Amino acid sequence: NMTNKRTQVIARLAILTALTVVLGYYTKLPTPTGMVTLLDLGVYFTAFYLGRKEGAVVGGLGAFLLDLVSGYPQWMFFSLLFHGAQGYFAGFKGKARYIGLLLGTVIMVGGYALASALFLGNNWGPALAEIPHNLVQNFVGMALGYALYHFLPKKGN
Repeated sequence: NMTNKRTQVIARLAILTALTVVLGYYTKLPTPTGMVTLLDLGVYFTAFYLGRKEGAVVGGLGAFLLDLVSGYPQWMFFSLLFHGAQGYFAGFKGKARYIGLLLGTVIMVGGYALASALFLGNNWGPALAEIPHNLVQNFVGMALGYALYHFLPKKGN
């Protein structure tokens, strides 16, 4: 039944979004212009396991809600865009996956650098200083998300 299937999809995405927020909230490492978290683990896992649309939803909503509950409301819409795009591109399949992972990384890391510089009155020093932190967050999330994806049994989606 189509309604039942849609309800299952919504429930699955809601659970993954909530788990992603929890991962991000309880693994916060504060930095001068933001935080490094395990949020990306949830984004990448969802993208690998379910696909690009689901990765975009969990990435965007998870990051948006994490900023809200963490006291960074000024970042919410940026996070919705950057982590949503990260999840979307990470969900590419086959040979396109590597291009997707590269695009997702560049959009997330580059997007935050640009947004940081704008928030800081076009001050690029602190914004550029965040790039290594965001790269670490991205690649740790990617590696752990990929490991979890391979660890869990696949089933027909």
